Amino acid sequence: MTVNDAVAKRITKLLIEKGITQYRLEQESGIQHGSMQCIMNGRNKTVTLSTIYMIAKGFHITFLEFLDDDVFRDENIEFE
Repeated sequence: MTVNDAVAKRITKLLIEKGITQYRLEQESGIQHGSMQCIMNGRNKTVTLSTIYMIAKGFHITFLEFLDDDVFRDENIEFE
């Protein structure tokens, strides 16, 4: 699993937990729809820290809260 895959899984989990749509997350975070689609569909191979920060902001959580999930503890994450 790549870092991007882990970020996409975390986004999906939070969308369900918080009961919001991807569109609303895009609006709250300021991330363009095309960019979010690239993350969610695995076409983006380089998710930056600033993008993760913006996503966390869109969920109204801290950067560290976003990263505090088992998906990021997976020993199978590939670092490119």
